[in-house]
Amino acid sequence: MSVPLHDPYAALRIPDFRRLISARICYTIATRVQGLAVSWQIFKITNDPLALGLIGLSEAIPSIAVSLYAGHVADSVRRKNIIVAGVAVLVLCALALWYFASPWGLNLLAPGSLHTLPLYAVIFVSGIARGFLGPALFSFMPQLLPSRERLSNAITWNSTTYQAAAVLGPAIGGYLIAHLGVANSYAVASGLLGLALVQFMLIASRPLPPIEGAKLTLQESVLSGLRFIWGNQLVLAALSLDLFAVLFGGAVALLPVFAVDILKVGAAGLGHLEAAPAIGSVLMAAVLTYFPLHQQAGRKLLWAVAGFGVATIGFALSTNIWLSLFLLFMTGVFDSVSVIVRQTLVHTFTPEYMKGRVSAVNNIFIGSSNEIGSFESGAMARLLGVVPSVVFGGGMTIVVVLLTAFKADKLRRLDLTPAPTPAPSE
Repeated sequence: MSVPLHDPYAALRIPDFRRLISARICYTIATRVQGLAVSWQIFKITNDPLALGLIGLSEAIPSIAVSLYAGHVADSVRRKNIIVAGVAVLVLCALALWYFASPWGLNLLAPGSLHTLPLYAVIFVSGIARGFLGPALFSFMPQLLPSRERLSNAITWNSTTYQAAAVLGPAIGGYLIAHLGVANSYAVASGLLGLALVQFMLIASRPLPPIEGAKLTLQESVLSGLRFIWGNQLVLAALSLDLFAVLFGGAVALLPVFAVDILKVGAAGLGHLEAAPAIGSVLMAAVLTYFPLHQQAGRKLLWAVAGFGVATIGFALSTNIWLSLFLLFMTGVFDSVSVIVRQTLVHTFTPEYMKGRVSAVNNIFIGSSNEIGSFESGAMARLLGVVPSVVFGGGMTIVVVLLTAFKADKLRRLDLTPAPTPAPSE
C-alpha cells in the first residue's frame, strides 16, 4: 500500500533511511563532542587563542582541497563503501585523540611546546575523511528512497535531526569534559562513531546510477560538477545566495564581543547566544516536516535570506539580551528555510549520476563561506567597529537577495509542488 504524499513520516517508514538518520545523529553528536574536547585540550596546553583558530583551518583546508576529487569518487565508487571507509578513518582519529589525552600520551604534549602538532595532524586527517564523506552521504541518501515523491520529506528529516544533534553535541561535550575529563570525552566520541559505523554497515548497498552521455576523462569528470553548476541558473543562484549570505551576514564569529562588551552577559550568556540560532533551525525544520515548502519555493527562499539579513541588522543594534536572543533565534529559523529549499533544489535538478560532484562543489561553497565569513567579520569589525560591521553584513545580504531576485528569474519563479501521482488503471 502506498504512503500518502502528505504523510510527515513517509521517509521514516523506510528502514534503511531510518538507519541512515540514526547513524548521522551518532556521527554528528560524536564530532561535536570531539570538536569541543580538542579545542579545550589545545587551549589548555598552549593558552593561545590563535591555536583555536588553527583547529578550523587544519580541518577545512584538507576538506576543501579534496572536495572536487571526492565528488568524482562518489560518482565512480559505490557510495556506501566510501561512507564506511570514511567513518572508519574517523573512528581511528578519535581513538588517536583519546590516546593523546590518556596518561600514556600526555607526556608527548608538553605545555607551550610544538608537541600539539600530533593533535593538528589527526585533525588534518579527519578533514580529508570528511571531505570524502560529504559528497558520498549527500548522493547516497536519495538512493535509499523508493520514489522521488519522498525526497522533500527525507531532506527535511535529515536537516531536522542534524540540527538537533548539532545542538545536543556541544551540551553533551561540555558535561563530559567537566565531569569525566577530556580523555573520557574522546572515548565517548569514539564509541558513538563506532555505533555510527555499525549502522552505516547495516544499510544495504546500492549500485551506482547509470551514467548518461560519453565517458569522461578523470580531469573532465572532476571539473564537470563546476561546469554543471555554472550552466544551471537555478542551482548556481541558490548556492551563490547561500554563499554570500553566510559570507556577509554571519554574526556568529563576533558573539563573544557582543556577550562581553555590548550585552554584558558573560560566558553563560554567550552559551545562550550561540544556542539560539540552532534552536530556531531545529524548530523550523520540525515545522517544515508537517508543512513542506512546495508552492512558490523560490520566492520563499529569497524572503528567508532577506529575513536573515534583517534579523542580523536588528541583532547588531539590540542592547537587550532577550531581544538579541529572539533575533538570533529568527536567523536560525530563516536559515533553516534556506537550507531545506536549497538542498531540495540541488537534489531535484541534479542528475543522480552527478550528485557526488555537484555536492562536492556545494561543500566548497559552504565550507569556504563559513571560514572566509569568519575572517570577513573580524576584518570588518577591526575596520568599522563591531556593530557597524554586522549592520553592514546584514545590509549586504539584503542587497545580494535583491540582485539575485532581479537576475535569476528562474529561481524567483521556482515551484517545487510534486506532480500528482496518476491513479492506477482498473
